[in-house]
Amino acid sequence: MDYDVLVVGGAGVDTIVRVDRLEIPDRDVLHVPPIRDYVAHTGTGAALGFHALGRRVKFLDFLGDDAQGALIRARFRGAGLDFESLPAPNGTPRSVNLVDDEGRRFSFYDGRHPAGLLMPPDFALPHAERARHVHVSRPAFTRALLGPLAERGVPVSTDLHAWNGEDAGTHPWAFGADYVFMSAAGVRDRVGEVLRMILERGRARLAVATDGERGCHVLARGDDGGTDGTVRHYPAVTPPDPVVDSNGAGDAFVTAFLHTWFDGPSGGPDVLDRSVLAGLVAGAFACTVPGTHERHITAAELAAAVSAIRNPAPGDPAGWRWS
Repeated sequence: MDYDVLVVGGAGVDTIVRVDRLEIPDRDVLHVPPIRDYVAHTGTGAALGFHALGRRVKFLDFLGDDAQGALIRARFRGAGLDFESLPAPNGTPRSVNLVDDEGRRFSFYDGRHPAGLLMPPDFALPHAERARHVHVSRPAFTRALLGPLAERGVPVSTDLHAWNGEDAGTHPWAFGADYVFMSAAGVRDRVGEVLRMILERGRARLAVATDGERGCHVLARGDDGGTDGTVRHYPAVTPPDPVVDSNGAGDAFVTAFLHTWFDGPSGGPDVLDRSVLAGLVAGAFACTVPGTHERHITAAELAAAVSAIRNPAPGDPAGWRWS
């Protein structure tokens, strides 16, 4: 295989505004720290995250002929990321994100791709046939690829983000991927119900709901193809550095989880536990870096942090630890 991972869709630019609290004050102007643009969004996080972990990555997307598209292309060239794009008729997606003093964020998302836009299978599938794994981001234009990828038996992952568990527009990804990630933010006390639905109605081998400072929830299918319905909860981990920005944490979780999962049996019989811990570490690491995808954890840093948590040094309360 030429690539460990093919990432399809999900590049954009975040404009980040730092605020004290995630609320609009009762006045018509608020002075804030310098506002910055960052190369961002979920596909960027997956592609650069896998790349930083030493995986061979190919990234495909639609980009506009605009300032945001130029910013993204320059970032990818500088990182040495293998990237190809098709013209985005409505320009490059972007977001305006408010980030508060505790690192929490709220995003105003402008996906802007026209409803009928589809990535041509004859553009993406030849790359998929050269990849060990395909990560299909959630933009609607990727939906035409899910069926052909399943027919070819290529393992597929996706991230549903803050899906509410009900919007039928998300079903092609929720029920068409082998590894389904999402945020618990949109389902809250229905996490177990939604994860069970994903496995019962879809093809997923496992489904994961990340839950911020509460850790994550995981439901995996057994070797016999069934599940006993038991959702496992894992607590969060605490990084040695302060949390400043949660943008990109979910994408970091996905990449480190799958990076560890790819090693399969060589990771030991507890490969699920190891994959979850790797994801939690990478997500926490991302929260210590300002901006969305400015710095990704490396394989060496990930291994060191996981080792520190699994084998804590006596008298080191400031290091990596379970929360």
